[in-house]
Formats: sequence, structure tokens, C-alpha cells
Amino acid sequence: MGGKYRITGDTYPRMRRPRRRGRLLLMTVAGVTLLGVLGWGTLQLIDVFTGGDQASAAGTRADCATRATPSPRPVALPKPDRITVNVLNATPRSGLAKQTADELRKRGFRIGEVGNATKEYDKKIAGAGVLLGPASSLNSALPVLSTQLPAAERRTDAARKGDAVDLILGSGFKSLAAQPDAARALAALMNPQPTPTASKKDC
Repeated sequence: MGGKYRITGDTYPRMRRPRRRGRLLLMTVAGVTLLGVLGWGTLQLIDVFTGGDQASAAGTRADCATRATPSPRPVALPKPDRITVNVLNATPRSGLAKQTADELRKRGFRIGEVGNATKEYDKKIAGAGVLLGPASSLNSALPVLSTQLPAAERRTDAARKGDAVDLILGSGFKSLAAQPDAARALAALMNPQPTPTASKKDC
């Protein structure tokens, strides 16, 4: 090459890329960031003047208040007219077994044997009573009968045969549960309702 473009000496000029693209990119990023900050600040001002946080909190509390657990599956429990109850008196009071059996019959239960308790239980039950049945009755007949005498203790006998259950009246027995209370307890047992709950994490 000649003229003014002639290169002399042993030192060559370094070729550098133009810096215009870097500056343009930097300006673009700075502009987007600035717009984002301005937009965020505007939203905060709107929330302050319109009570957005309070509305959001109120909505959350409303959701928590109305949340409920799913309804449990209905349990296949026998109705009172499918349960045979032997009413046995383990107290010194005469006629108590017959009186209680008559009341249970009015409430829809089948009545089997009515009389005095065996020596194993006679005058040996300090509480209101004992509900005794086969192992299969633990989650079927016994809970249903328990609605009539909630204070009674539930027991099972693996060697026992048949489906009948015993209501053994103890020294602490006064009477069966009031019929309206027993009816409500039986209805709740047969048709359990969902229970409203709220999660602490969400509320």
C-alpha cells in the first residue's frame, strides 16, 4: 500500500469493534428497568388509596371461613330395627331391665333376653353400664346402641356367637339418654356432616 495508508515500522495498529452496540444495549436495559420501577410504584400507590391490601385480606379470611373438609363416606351402620339387644340388670334394683327394654323397644330396637346379669357382671359394674357384643359389632351395632347410653363402656368377646348385643345395666345407671338427644346422636352417626376448618398457613 502506498500514499498516506503506507504502514511503516514494526508496530501495527490494533483493530477495535465499535462500541455503539454496547452503549445501545445498556441504554435499553436501563430504560426497561426504569419503566418497571415506575410501574411498581404506581401499583403501590393505587393499593394505598383503594385499600387493596384490606380487600385481599378480607377475601382470604372469607375463603378460610367457608372452607370445609370433604364429607366422609357414609358408614354402613345397621339401623336400630336390625339390632337385637339383650337387656340385663347387674344392680339390686328390681324391674330395671324390663323398664329399659320397653324404652329401647319404643326407640326401634329389637329386644331379645330381658333379665338379670350373669355372676361375672352381677353387682360388679360401677358405671352406667356395659355394651357387650361379638368382635364384628365393635364398629356396627355397638356405636348405634351407644347413642342411647353414651356413658356405657363398650366391650367385645371374640368367642361370642351370633349378632345380638348385651346392654348390662350397672350401679351408676339412672336412665337412657333423653330421646331427642339420642335421636340427634343417631342421626349424626348415620349421616356425618363436613366440619369447617381453616389452615393456619393460609389464614
